[in-house]
This record gives sequence, structure tokens and C-alpha cells, in this order.
Amino acid sequence: MGEWWMWAGFFSIVLALLWIDLRFVGGGKAHKVSLKEAGIWSLVWISVALLFNLAIWLWLDHSAGRELANQKGLEFLTGYLIEKALAVDNVFVWLMLFGYFAIPAELQRRVLLYGVLGAIVMRAGMVFAGSWLIEQFHWILYFFGAFLLLTGAKMLWAADKEPDLENNALLGWMRRRFKVTETLEGERFFVWRDGVRYATPLLLILVLVEVSDLIFAVDSIPAIFAVTTDPFIVLTSNIFAIMGLRAMYFLLAGVAERFALLKYGLALILMFIGVKMLLLDLFKIPTGIALGVVALILVASMGLSLWLTRGDKPAKASE
Repeated sequence: MGEWWMWAGFFSIVLALLWIDLRFVGGGKAHKVSLKEAGIWSLVWISVALLFNLAIWLWLDHSAGRELANQKGLEFLTGYLIEKALAVDNVFVWLMLFGYFAIPAELQRRVLLYGVLGAIVMRAGMVFAGSWLIEQFHWILYFFGAFLLLTGAKMLWAADKEPDLENNALLGWMRRRFKVTETLEGERFFVWRDGVRYATPLLLILVLVEVSDLIFAVDSIPAIFAVTTDPFIVLTSNIFAIMGLRAMYFLLAGVAERFALLKYGLALILMFIGVKMLLLDLFKIPTGIALGVVALILVASMGLSLWLTRGDKPAKASE
């Protein structure tokens, strides 16, 4: 897939959505995004993605037939769900980073904005690079499969372990490289004091957010290639999934501790996708079944998490 006008239309939609995100989500100013606001915008982003998928299906149904329309529509939906699920782990990392630096909610908006923009650029580059590699070297799909299987196993083993930011090598290097202020300076990343430029803690967390975006992109891009190698479907499903990442963050910020088992579910999803990719030339798991398995793991891990932490909510409210 991917006529020139389809690519042009997609990038026009993305630019329009980015403008809306900049202008209206967060009101263009520092403030604490409410649960209601985050919920509304999350529904907006999901609706836009589903409408785009419907547009793809309608066009293919008219121009190429119902069978291809169903196939590509299902591939988009599966890729979108996989990316949306893996993005939750990214949100957990952001929560941990903001908590470590004690960044108030009203100052998190700008960091997340640059984080999402950086994620879009990085993922676009990785999708095109991955598509070229797969076209030139089919065997790299097996490498991606093994990588996802090992990554999922590592995530499963480390699911209950907290990262040690005190001894983080990148954070230590930045603190040695820059003069850093002791306190935040609003939404600014740099300030001048007595003719000397100082970085603020907000810059440190921005770099860590961008690095976390890169790490998660390395997982999620190969995962979608397990569903389809069509660059148009891979890129569009991926970008639409992360467009609403800021709204998802503020939506989950207050209830993240209730999803204690979700990391285990995400690890299992990565391992399943890795196995699917390794079996590609021996037994091709239908996209519909893959979608069902991913959805089942995701719903089960979230449901069990909420059931196990059902007594936490009253306790939190009483604090």
C-alpha cells in the first residue's frame, strides 16, 4: 500500500493533529491536566485512528476488493493495539522519572510534548530503515523474532524490579557535563546566572524521556513487523498509537499502581510476537488470531491487576 496521495494525506493528518495537540491539549500553557480532560482526548485520538482505519478499509474495498480490505484493516488494528499496549510500559517509565525528579504535574506537559515529537521522528526513521532491511534481507525477521523473545523474557524477569536512577550512567554523565540548578525554573530547560548557562532538572528528565522513547521504539517497531511488512500500515498504526501518548499518560498517572501485573502481560505479548515471527516460514499465525491473543493477554493482565488491588483505592482515598 501507499500511493503518493495516501502518504501526503497521512502526513497532513499528523501535522493537523500535532497542531491540535499543541494548541488545545493542555491549553498551550503549564497546568495540571485533569482526568476528565485526559479521558476526553484519549477518546478523540482513538476515534481518529479508528476512522483512519475505516477510510483505508473503504478505499481498498472499493478499489481492490473485500478480502484485501479486511486483511489490511485487521493488520492496522492489530499493529495499533500492540503499539498502544507497549506504550503503557513507556508511560510507567515516565511516571517513575517524574516521581524521581519531583516534577509537579503542571510542568510535565512540555517534557511530554517534546517526548512525543521525538518519538514520532525516531519511529518514522526506524520504520523506513526496517522496511528496507526486510526487503533486502528476509532473514532479519528471524533476528527481530529472537530479539523480541529475549526482550520479553528479560522484561518478565525484571518486572518487579525498580531501575536504579541514582547510579544511571547517562544521568551521571549529564550532571558532570552540565551545571545543573538545584531547583526547577518553570518550564525552562536552561537559565543564565552571572553569565553562566545552567541546565535545569527539566532538561535532564527530557533527555531521559527521549532515550526511553528510543528504547521502546526498538521493541515496538519489530513487533509490528511481525504483523505486516507493509511500511504504510506499520508507520500509520504506530504513529496513530503514540499521538495520544500524552493524554494516556495523564489518564493513567493516578491509577498506575493498580496495574501491577500489566508489565507481565506486556512481556508475554512481546514473547508471543517473537515466537510468531520465528515461525513465520513454518506456520503463519493468522492476523486475527494474533489480534485475539494480544487482546486477551492485555485484558487478562489488566483485569487481574484491578482485582488484586481492589482494596488499594479506599486506602489511597483515606490518606
